[in-house]
Formats: sequence, structure tokens, C-alpha cells
Amino acid sequence: MGRIPGLRPRRKPGDGGEVAAADVDLVDGLAAPTRRTVVAWLTERPSAATRQARLQVLAAFLRWLHDTDPALEPLAATGAHLDAYCDGALSGTLAVGVRTPGKPLSPATVSRKRAMLSAFYTFAWRSGAVRPGSVPALTPGDRRLLRKGIARLAADGRPAEAAAVALLDATGAPVAALAGITLQDLRAVTAGEPAIVTVPDGRGDLVAFPIPALARPLLRTLSSSRTPGEPLIRQDDGHPVDARWVKDALTEAAMAGGIPRRRAELLDPHMMRAPTVTDLLRTRPTY
Repeated sequence: MGRIPGLRPRRKPGDGGEVAAADVDLVDGLAAPTRRTVVAWLTERPSAATRQARLQVLAAFLRWLHDTDPALEPLAATGAHLDAYCDGALSGTLAVGVRTPGKPLSPATVSRKRAMLSAFYTFAWRSGAVRPGSVPALTPGDRRLLRKGIARLAADGRPAEAAAVALLDATGAPVAALAGITLQDLRAVTAGEPAIVTVPDGRGDLVAFPIPALARPLLRTLSSSRTPGEPLIRQDDGHPVDARWVKDALTEAAMAGGIPRRRAELLDPHMMRAPTVTDLLRTRPTY
């Protein structure tokens, strides 16, 4: 792996290495299917800086995973493992998998790590490398139950969580795009509730999606207390939503709709995304 541009191992000071040799050796020592998946994910992006960041975050998580469950194959890890790792990083209880054991990491740092690790497992799932059942795909029946759960969150007075999950289900937009939706991104075909939302796709182009009927009154409610340019969907304390917040909302909506807790806890926002805008348009739900 050390021959990949940007990932030359650093074995001693001044040898021209670009990343920690231990991280390279860790990946090289993985079982062949896992190693191929990691290498494919690292080389998916041409930026050396992105490759280096991905390697550092993934290698840290793999060390923690091995320390926690030595018999677990990395591609068989679940959302529960990711939650435990991130919770430990936030609380400062990790002895392995962080640069300074015992030191809590900031919520922003942990959120970035979670997003990057979720991206890896989503990549592995889409490429067929993840073991069947380790990342459960949402079935049409799951989607119907999820929408029931969205309605229950709305009825419980949680418009932000309900709107976030409804838009995630309808558009497959990444968390950052959901967090950035403002009044300017909503369009009304006729006077009244917003009917169309625009979100950026993976290339940064704006794509317009119909807003599901269930989400329209929720967005109207949220819009009434927002100024132009202010995010519509935010946490109760006013902070921006992040991957953890959206994942929690997704899990709660799934359980509220009747999806078993164990399955609901494995759901991740990245699983709602389609590989291309064409796929998103073809599979968008009918409410």
C-alpha cells in the first residue's frame, strides 16, 4: 500500500515518508478481501491529503476494534461498534484508537471521524465487500415503517427530527446538505406549504426534489422561526445538526414506526443515499 501516491510510509525522521508506517503496515496485514476494500476506498479520491486523513482515521478505528473484539473481522463491524468508539472518544475513555488515550475529543472532531468511518462502510457495502447482514439494506417494508415513525415524531412535537428523516428518505442527501437547507432552498409551486427543496449532489450541483407531503407542514413550522440564510433544521440548543444527531433521529423514527431496536440501531444516514442522482430520482418515495 505504501506505493500509493501520498501514502509513502514514514519509518524514520527525514526519510520522505508521508504517513505513519504503522498505519500502512496495519492495512497491509489485513485479510485480502478487507485490504482490497480499504485500498480501493483510499484510492477513490485523488487528493493525497484526503487519503492521508482517511488512512489515519480508519487505522485508529481498526486498532480499537481489534482491541475490543480480536475475533471480529473489520468488515463485519456494525453501527453499534461505531457508536461505542465515538462515545468513548467523546468521553475520553478510549485506551486504544486515539492519539492521546484518556483525553476526550471535541464533538466536531468525533463527528468528522464518524462521517469518515460511515463513508468507508457505505463504500464497502456498495462494493459488495460487507458480509450479508452486517449492514442491513432498507427494504420497501422498512421504508413504510420508517415513514410511520416520521409521522409519530411529528405528532410528538419533534418537527426538526421528523423533517430531517423525511428529507433524508426523500432525497438521500448527505447530512451536510440537510444541515445547510435554508428558506432559500424551499420553493412553493402554489401559495402555502413548500413543495420543492434543492440540495447539492455529490458534485456540488443543485438538484430539486419534491418535498413529501408529510414534511411540508413540518418545514412550514420550522420556517416560521428562521431568518433568511439560517439553517432550517437544527438541534434544540441551536447548534447545527451533525451525523450523530441525524443518525439518532433516523434510529428513533425507525423504532417509532415498528422496526426492531437492534435493526434500527444499525441504520445510518449513508445507507439512505443512492450512488447517483439518477438513482435518487428513480427511487424517491411516494407519500
